[in-house]
Amino acid sequence: MLKISAVSYLNTVPFIHGLKISELIHNIDLQLDYPSICADKLINGTVDLALVPVAVIPKLKNSYIISDYCIGADGAVDTVCLYSDVPVTEIESIGLDYQSLTSVALLKVLLKEYWQLKLELKKVDIGFEVNIKGKHAALVIGDRAFAMNTKHAYIYDLSAIWKELTGLTFVFAAWVSNKKLPQNFISNFNTALEKGLSDIDRALDLERDNYPNCTNPEDYLNNKISYNLDSKKKKGMELFLKKVNAL
Repeated sequence: MLKISAVSYLNTVPFIHGLKISELIHNIDLQLDYPSICADKLINGTVDLALVPVAVIPKLKNSYIISDYCIGADGAVDTVCLYSDVPVTEIESIGLDYQSLTSVALLKVLLKEYWQLKLELKKVDIGFEVNIKGKHAALVIGDRAFAMNTKHAYIYDLSAIWKELTGLTFVFAAWVSNKKLPQNFISNFNTALEKGLSDIDRALDLERDNYPNCTNPEDYLNNKISYNLDSKKKKGMELFLKKVNAL
């Protein structure tokens, strides 16, 4: 039985729905985690396939992007933001979301190339969001960001800034295996994901109550998240990994 780790955020609801209604669900062990745990499991080999932060791909001994779909954004995404009570030029320290890998790397790229700032970056634990005050800011990703978007004077959407900096779309996470998988499985897996994406309304109807902080999940999934891993996203991902390597 193939072991799969998928992100448990709202943006993966169509993927999970597609897998659950497919025949594949009977032959896989589907585990839901936050992004950095998905990455750890794939690196450690405790799963065979995972929806991982793209920043982890260079850390894998073997990596195979096996899907035509991803978690991406063409501009503002609303759920990967730097939150602050002061302008970025006045920030002294930033808490780095423990659930994140790609967004942390993206923040470092933007601090260097867009803002040209050197700030103190701090590892943080559960509950760190409440400590945003004064000149201490924080990077928050995922569903917790929905509740943050009205709480602070300054919100910097990292995907929007990446688009401004590079003109490219951004890929946060991709479906990556740590071994070669049978072509038949890959085909069926992509078909399941595609079916979930074509049935977003139904997927939301089943899961809506689990995401109370998002006031307009239809808009978020249809207009903020961009799922197709097309040539533009691959170009953006390649540039991002190049920039991360140069940090």
